[in-house]
Amino acid sequence: MSKPIPGDLMFRSLKDRGTIIMAANLRLTKGVARGIFRAAKDLDAPIIFEIARSECDQKGGYTGMKPSDYSAQIQSAADEVKFDIWVLHADHITVKKGTPEDIAKTKELIDLQVEAGFTSFAIDASHLFDFKGGNLRKELSLNIDATTELARHIKSKMGAKPFGLEVEVGEIGKENASGKVVTTPDEAVTFIKALNENGISPDVLAIANGTTHGNIYDDKGNMIEQVGIDLDQTSRVAAALRGIGSNVRIAQHGITGTPREVINTKFPKGDILKGNVATFWQNIVIDTVKVYDPDFYKEMWDWTLATYGPKSPGKPQNTVFGKNVKNAFGHFYDRFHKLDAEALETIESIAYAEARTFFRSFSATGKAGIVRKAME
Repeated sequence: MSKPIPGDLMFRSLKDRGTIIMAANLRLTKGVARGIFRAAKDLDAPIIFEIARSECDQKGGYTGMKPSDYSAQIQSAADEVKFDIWVLHADHITVKKGTPEDIAKTKELIDLQVEAGFTSFAIDASHLFDFKGGNLRKELSLNIDATTELARHIKSKMGAKPFGLEVEVGEIGKENASGKVVTTPDEAVTFIKALNENGISPDVLAIANGTTHGNIYDDKGNMIEQVGIDLDQTSRVAAALRGIGSNVRIAQHGITGTPREVINTKFPKGDILKGNVATFWQNIVIDTVKVYDPDFYKEMWDWTLATYGPKSPGKPQNTVFGKNVKNAFGHFYDRFHKLDAEALETIESIAYAEARTFFRSFSATGKAGIVRKAME
């Protein structure tokens, strides 16, 4: 049995190795996890499997999975494929209010994640920003305080066990009157310096750099490419962190829809260390269900439009469905987990092929050996 390895070990050993580690977020693990693990094994590429708080919490989130469910399902796929260099990452442990009750509930979730065997954690308190702070340090103080308290809690629960730590500054996908919010180098430096002063040493930093989570649609409901990532700003943030002697690198969120040739030729792989791919895998599942079980697909379509259409007046049906069908994974949990063997084999085959392409684009092939050597 190959247990997940500590996230910090993977991050440290692959830092500045010219690679991006793919972090795959699976809303349905059946078929998808096996396909990705097989591709990782064949190309000897390191892999992170992750799931966010909104998707997987104490009550099951919108996928219907609790931390123990997700962990067990990924572990089962790892055992079947027999691949060793992987991390189990709790993505977007989001704190939106920062109240004592909010922090307490978040600690409860972290306790379950630790118990379930997660080896890496992403604290996302980016929503906590004091726009009346007057100076940058004060504006970021709510985020800094919440991140510090939760990171210390993770450390206390993990004991002597090492773990990976991701933090976030700049709310991803947020927009204001000037357009999308973009994290500045000063914000990143101020944030990381403050965490370091508090004894917190993150491995990667998630920033707002023009991306959006999920699929993107035009005004007519046609899915379009994700090409809004500001890579120059990303490199400026990374350079500023290096300028203070920091070992923190960038976690790139919102990669679904980004052309692989852009990832391959333009992503600054010395600056970006972790690359999140989530909705992409969901799309494979939904597209397969559309062919193999059209009645189920129609039921999903009707439920999604009936539930979320009234909340999105004037939006094309394709947009409403594509943006909200993720919530169907929990609502139709039993149906998804009882897909027939042929559908699951198709999902696995597509996931395998697409994962190979991602690993190549991320320059991750053969890099698992570096991690193994660091473990010796």
